[in-house]
Amino acid sequence: MKAEDQSNKDKQQSSEQFFRDIEIEFLVHELKGPMAVIETGVRTLLERVEKYGPLTPRQEKILKRSLRNSRKARGMLNGLLEIGRSEAGCFLCCQFQPAKSAYDVLLDALETVTGSEFDQLDRDTDPETVLTFLAPKGISLKVSPQVVDSEMHQDETKFRQIINNLIQNAFHHRREKVEISMNCTDNQIFVEITDDGPGIDPANHEAVFQRYTQVKECTILPRNGHGLGLAGARILARCLGGDIQLESEKGKGATFRLVLPLTFSEDDA
Repeated sequence: MKAEDQSNKDKQQSSEQFFRDIEIEFLVHELKGPMAVIETGVRTLLERVEKYGPLTPRQEKILKRSLRNSRKARGMLNGLLEIGRSEAGCFLCCQFQPAKSAYDVLLDALETVTGSEFDQLDRDTDPETVLTFLAPKGISLKVSPQVVDSEMHQDETKFRQIINNLIQNAFHHRREKVEISMNCTDNQIFVEITDDGPGIDPANHEAVFQRYTQVKECTILPRNGHGLGLAGARILARCLGGDIQLESEKGKGATFRLVLPLTFSEDDA
């Protein structure tokens, strides 16, 4: 009887999970419309000054930042849909430089998570100058010589989403630092994102990758997340033939390590 009860409970949980996923995908799809309207409106103000009047430098800067973030929001919505696409076996692979992609994602995270602290950063500034500026603030991106000019044949959209989720997670939990390192060997790339936050008890390592699950003791900053970021990142990594590993102890920060093949293979996925 107990086995039957457990089976019924598992079926109920599976059904609830299915409908939660459907609800999220529906909401994401519906939100894409309003985000497109916002993006179009901001772009119109920037591009049609002859019709709507000139902008002050400060107004232009604010609108450009709003435009970038509306595009990021649209990209995040598309990213959530990518999880479902991955589980359905849909991939769009191309050649790209992982170091450049990780750098771009880092800049996006700085703008989204840390607010005005990095407003003075200019995306057109050369990366070396930007990283030199970030170093005293505890933020670093270290790329090994093997990765600097290397290319991957993977789904770049999904790769960027994985890195974005891991970096955003590190910023949410850090005390003073976030360190990103990239290396490759044996046709695999390794991306490590380390923070000096409260850490995660080994007993909870698997829980942080579960959908709709949050480990309260791991949080420094107040947040209203839903436990989807890390779960989605691991789903995407595994669908691309890789995985995400976690090294952490309570009170000693955390390191999330992404391992991916440089070349996507449906057999590996």
